[in-house]
Amino acid sequence: MTTQPDDRLDPDLSAIMSERRQLTNLAYRLLGSLADAEDVVQETYARWYAMSRPQQDAIDSPGAWLTKVASRICLDLLGSARARRERYVGEWIPEPLPDHTEWTSADPADRVTLDESVSMAFLVVLESMTPAERVSLILHDVFRYSFAEVADVVGRTPAACRQLASSGRRRIRESEAPAPTAARRVGLVREFKQAWEAKDIDALVSILAPDATGVADGGGLVSAVLRPVEGSEEIARLFVDIARKVPDMRILERTVNGQPGLVAQHDGATLVVIAFDVAGDRINRIWAVRNPEKLRPWRETAS
Repeated sequence: MTTQPDDRLDPDLSAIMSERRQLTNLAYRLLGSLADAEDVVQETYARWYAMSRPQQDAIDSPGAWLTKVASRICLDLLGSARARRERYVGEWIPEPLPDHTEWTSADPADRVTLDESVSMAFLVVLESMTPAERVSLILHDVFRYSFAEVADVVGRTPAACRQLASSGRRRIRESEAPAPTAARRVGLVREFKQAWEAKDIDALVSILAPDATGVADGGGLVSAVLRPVEGSEEIARLFVDIARKVPDMRILERTVNGQPGLVAQHDGATLVVIAFDVAGDRINRIWAVRNPEKLRPWRETAS
């Protein structure tokens, strides 16, 4: 008789595998790539199962061990990622988290989560940090690890890690703008969608901050502007031009990294996933991900 796998035969298996979600969440925030995060988690578990059972039993907290190993792998990857980004064609934007959630409910503001540590604005600021700053900030401020634990990962003293996290925190504060209410954020993105569908340049300009910035990521695989587009009128004209080139494009309201965003599709294929940042009463930053490798998880988002 064939024996089916049963966690009861290994009481520690469920506890070990229950860490997978936490490890993926950590690695995604550190790397800005869901695909890379999943690779890190696989490598972390491979290292765990490469140990003998006595070696595993000698570890007091398997969860802490897994987190430390995953963080160290991410730290190494962040060092090499800088070199890869320098060779990247055009602008690099963090991979948008796939989400099937619409925010077209009766009270859409209640459907939008506000976990700032996965918002596109937050992830973009993380990209400006050194690997050590990024790991120190995320482990301490987001995942609540002590600086002594962070030091064990980063290879610095706890005091040095405290300084690194403080430096990272300062970068975030410097980039922050007055936050609107969730309802206002939803309203602005919906107004942008309607103006884009109507190909109304004036309406788009009125929704955008005068000094708004638009960034696209095609990865050299599809057409996309290679440099940031500055100014409300330039951005508005670009979006209207896109709408005219693809007249039967569908624009869907979707949650993108915990915030109201848009997904444009043509013939059932996802063309672009768009994230927004809002300051006061205007949209001030737009990130449009076109790279098809980053859009693979969004293929099932058609309604």
